[in-house]
Amino acid sequence: MNENAFWQLIDDCTPSTPDPDAEQLAMALTNRLSAGPLATVIGFAEQLSWALYRLDRKEYGHDLSSDSFLYTRAAVVAASREAYEAVLRDPQLFTPYAQDLIWAESLLYVPDEAYSRITGEEWDRSTRYSYESYSNTAGWADE
Repeated sequence: MNENAFWQLIDDCTPSTPDPDAEQLAMALTNRLSAGPLATVIGFAEQLSWALYRLDRKEYGHDLSSDSFLYTRAAVVAASREAYEAVLRDPQLFTPYAQDLIWAESLLYVPDEAYSRITGEEWDRSTRYSYESYSNTAGWADE
């Protein structure tokens, strides 16, 4: 799955009603991925990890706990490609997510749940980029 396909899937699965914790989005994504080939699930996991990794930078940190920072970054991804790219261009746009504790924790479990539905097994997932908070060492380096 390439980046455009990832964002198109997010867009296609975004509910038309407010979904503050991205629960409906996560459910729709899981259902869609579960119906497709395993390669699509793996590709989604890679793209999600990459998107979260790119937001793992000190200019977004806002003194959040590790988990809060991760869930808040997930909320930016869940918001849309446009919102995500705007935050990448202007770190100040991350502030409302952090201050209002807008989280999308459920988005993190989508690939694992879809994998489990397809294979009947738990996924010991490893992706090229870690989405865990503070794993992007270049994003936290002093310049």
